Amino acid sequence: MTHEAPSPSGGHPITLGLDTFGDVSHDAQGRPLPHGASIRNLVAEGVLADQVGLDHFAIGEHHTDWMPLSAADVVLAAIASRTSRIRLGSGVTVISSDDPVRVYQRYATLDAVSDGRAELILGRGSSTESFPLFGYDLADYDLLFEEKVNLFAELRKEKPVSWSGSTRPALKDQPVYPHSESGAIPTWIGVGGSPQSVVRAARYGFPLMLAIIGGPTARFAPFEQLFRQALEQYGHPDQPVGVHSPGHVAATDEQAIDEFWPHYETAILKVARQRGFRPPTFEQFMYDVGPGGALFVGSPETVAQKIVTTLKDLGASRFDLKYGMNGLPHEALMTNIELFGTEVAPRVRDLMSP
Repeated sequence: MTHEAPSPSGGHPITLGLDTFGDVSHDAQGRPLPHGASIRNLVAEGVLADQVGLDHFAIGEHHTDWMPLSAADVVLAAIASRTSRIRLGSGVTVISSDDPVRVYQRYATLDAVSDGRAELILGRGSSTESFPLFGYDLADYDLLFEEKVNLFAELRKEKPVSWSGSTRPALKDQPVYPHSESGAIPTWIGVGGSPQSVVRAARYGFPLMLAIIGGPTARFAPFEQLFRQALEQYGHPDQPVGVHSPGHVAATDEQAIDEFWPHYETAILKVARQRGFRPPTFEQFMYDVGPGGALFVGSPETVAQKIVTTLKDLGASRFDLKYGMNGLPHEALMTNIELFGTEVAPRVRDLMSP
């Protein structure tokens, strides 16, 4: 049973879920747990998300020591075996450095074992560690994404595929199995700031997921407008728009900030050193935590109100909280999930009802 309310964008039900990058869990003394323990904790988190009535649970692909979720579909299958309702997907699958045929086969298999609950969000990914790992050249970044999304769109039709390109061997009337029982696995395109990706999602008639990880959320409103205009131009029916943003829910605003900020600072500082941009400041963090910013950190009421504002401002009908941060203990994540499912989600649905 899903809990749905009418969407401000017309016709699409409001759905609420969680995304995670599978950050390594820490114990009460702040020591990182082994990868295996962290992955088992992640399975428990997905099970709890189902129990508290959330609509989606997604795992983002990463290949690092502190985010060791390189096989999200395997973890999602484990969650599927202990749940019955929640939709299970990727957030995102880095399609550029993978084989679209294998991606399709893995998620079609997940769809089977979950009784039709699999979905994907295809994206470029915010990290590039998979490119050298699998032997791809970052100079081909755009070409890889374009060709592989194109092939996946053909595979999703679940008919013999004829396709040719420059990034993998051609296919000629090639059947690919297994088939999903619904006839098409739900597939979204994740976009972090590229108008070209917005138009690409519309060209294939895929729903759009906006990954908003910093700055004012309102700057993404033109993307939603561009998406709907492009859908119309390509002759596709209207599709839902979703939002993915980081956050953390605790009993009070102060507790949420105190728990989240130290680990957020450490994680973003690490990324800043790798990519050469300015380290984060607490003032910048608090701006993003405030009204209109991209971080959903606070009490259940604070986070719920901010989600409602974001959905209305962007004409969106889905919100996924990217929860967790390297260093946060598993217990804090479980509390976050429970509060998001039992207090934030019902409040959002109530506020979005006519």
